Amino acid sequence: MVSTGVRLQKTIAAAGLASRRAAERMIQAGQVRVNGKIVVALGTRIDPETDKVEVDGRPLPLVAKVKRVVWALYKPRGCVTTLHDPEGRRTVRDYFPRTNQRLFPVGRLDYDTEGLILLTNDGEFAQRVAHPSHAVSKTYLVKVKGIVDPSNLRRMALAPKVDGKIRRPLRARILHSFNDKTWCELVLREGVNREIRKLFQGIGHRVLKIKRYQIGTIALDDMRPGDTRLLGRNEVENLLSGSH
Repeated sequence: MVSTGVRLQKTIAAAGLASRRAAERMIQAGQVRVNGKIVVALGTRIDPETDKVEVDGRPLPLVAKVKRVVWALYKPRGCVTTLHDPEGRRTVRDYFPRTNQRLFPVGRLDYDTEGLILLTNDGEFAQRVAHPSHAVSKTYLVKVKGIVDPSNLRRMALAPKVDGKIRRPLRARILHSFNDKTWCELVLREGVNREIRKLFQGIGHRVLKIKRYQIGTIALDDMRPGDTRLLGRNEVENLLSGSH
């Protein structure tokens, strides 16, 4: 271990073993050894070239040998955005039965929300896309009960309030209304649990359906629920090239 170098959790994430936050939990739980000694301090820095890192007794693969992969999944409704579910529900892992890659989801979608989600073996990529400080946009189609008043939608977008807290402004527009139902488009750059449902509830509308169809420059296009596809290098680079 060294006083300079790379933070331990960042090294674990870059090796594709887990997201950075999950790596921090592993360290605090005593699952990580450096040069044979258990390390629990999150500020620990190492030299990835010389220090030997083990997670749950298994050597950490060298970062240089790990090829980053990013998959797009059209998550159906009735599927949880996790790799294991104690209740036995379908998980995003169920859609990758033929790969032995260690994939984990980038961000999340609610159980009853469908649409685009990315999975990767690269913790740094996951951090870059999911964290609101990097401002990668997420675009949703939302179907609500009732005819939405445009002025209410503008007010909601300029000062969105969730659980009593004002959130970052978002973009919102009405697509069309028909038979006492309205379709809207929302573009978020951060998200909290069930945020869209709570926002529309705040202006008097019950959400009937949510579909996320785009993350940054990556869109569902003609994908159907349950479909997966491996992103090309240019797609990944374009997604990471800046705010969208």
